[in-house]
Amino acid sequence: MNSLTILSALAGGALIGLSAALLLFTHKHTAGISGIAAGLLPPWQLGSSWRGWFLAGLLASAPLYRLSGTDIALELDASPIWLALAGLLVGYGTRLGGGCTSGHGVCGIARLSLRSIVATLTFMLTGGLTVFIVRHLL
Repeated sequence: MNSLTILSALAGGALIGLSAALLLFTHKHTAGISGIAAGLLPPWQLGSSWRGWFLAGLLASAPLYRLSGTDIALELDASPIWLALAGLLVGYGTRLGGGCTSGHGVCGIARLSLRSIVATLTFMLTGGLTVFIVRHLL
């Protein structure tokens, strides 16, 4: 996190907000990544090519950021099995919660949705509690 600055955080937040607003105004969809990704799974929906482009933009963001000359340091101290289990639990949780942190946290809170505020608080509290249990109790 040594290369994180206020300007890069501000630019990242502005780009997230801009992409969420553009998606809402051009396609009338909330930028919830789990819902966008789920729409690419069978049964396919007509007119959802924007989903692929949106996810491609997400995946391209890290390599494009590296073109700026800034290195991205990534350390994973978990085994692939734990990472896969965590991914499955997150996927299950997003379906159970009717969306993910991007949909509820970025778009839902911006619309003052009480459901999204409660969901985001639940995500954050559960995540913090999980980190505390895994790092300090196990």
